[in-house]
Amino acid sequence: MTSSKPLNIGIVGAGKISGAYLSTLERLTSVRLTAVTDLDRSRAQGVADQGGGAVAVVPSVADLVARDDVDAVLNLTIPAAHADVALAALGAGKHVYGEKPLAANREEADAVLIAAREAGLRIGCAPDTVLGTGTQTARKAVDDGLIGRPVAATAFMTTAGHEKWHPDPEFYYQPGGGPLLDMGPYYLSALVHLLGPVVKVTGASSRPRTERAIGSGPRAGHTFPVEIDTHITGVLEHADGALSTLVMSFDIKAARLPRIEVHGTDASLSVPDPNGFDGTVEIHRGDAWETLPVSAGYLDAGRGVGLADLADALADDRPHRASAELAAHVLDIMLTLMDAAGQGRALPVTSMCERPAPVGGH
Repeated sequence: MTSSKPLNIGIVGAGKISGAYLSTLERLTSVRLTAVTDLDRSRAQGVADQGGGAVAVVPSVADLVARDDVDAVLNLTIPAAHADVALAALGAGKHVYGEKPLAANREEADAVLIAAREAGLRIGCAPDTVLGTGTQTARKAVDDGLIGRPVAATAFMTTAGHEKWHPDPEFYYQPGGGPLLDMGPYYLSALVHLLGPVVKVTGASSRPRTERAIGSGPRAGHTFPVEIDTHITGVLEHADGALSTLVMSFDIKAARLPRIEVHGTDASLSVPDPNGFDGTVEIHRGDAWETLPVSAGYLDAGRGVGLADLADALADDRPHRASAELAAHVLDIMLTLMDAAGQGRALPVTSMCERPAPVGGH
């Protein structure tokens, strides 16, 4: 990926995920890191040191978005701050690319989309894992008609719970957390890439345990309350008629379930983990599973490739793929699914987005 002039990037938030972005950005020519800010200045300094001597450490978001050498803000703050930081950047005339989710609720997401549209600025949002060779090779198989007409898909994310390994897991079990909001964006973004937007959902959810115990770290053994449902299952109706079955759970000890499968009138497709960029894609046409060669997607991609795609889209005057519209639709699907589970009935998904353009073949 290349653009005529690198897009100057300022990072807001220098937490753990910033390292994954830095390792990608430093090998891309379409973006250049120029500034960073964090509530913890030492963390910001660490990012600046890793990014090279030309990266400025600035004291606040307001200072960062006011800089002439920042064209776009990479928003790596906690989810509750995503919308506020995005609005501050847009208000200062900067493009934005952020970690998922786009916002904490529909109202905040709408406000961000409206602000970007009125300012004529770009806003993108993770996950960009779906732009790698795994999901994109599977998508090309679907688009090329290798499975016939898509009929159904399944998507499973199952674990016993993040408290087994995370030393401070409480936030996963409070409002705004849970398996769907935590991991759903990866799976739902992949399903929209593969099968298009969703128009209706139905679902059910449960909370088998009201208390959990931390399994590692200095607070091991400490118990805390579970304030949200931790097992969610749903059926998604895509605009073209395919039905996807989704299971997101913090209550399954072990499973042999596939990550994602797509089933058509002529064949079935096995899709790799959407939380990764690559992986093996397999097709079953009736006799046995066979591996498909890599045929699409950004090669050797890492977190930040969606930002580079946005930079190239600006240079080429085309839509970027990891768009805020897709992220807002995914957020709406998740919130509507939780509403449907709570009400015990099917509900329409009122938002809509374009199916993103595929990433070219190899």
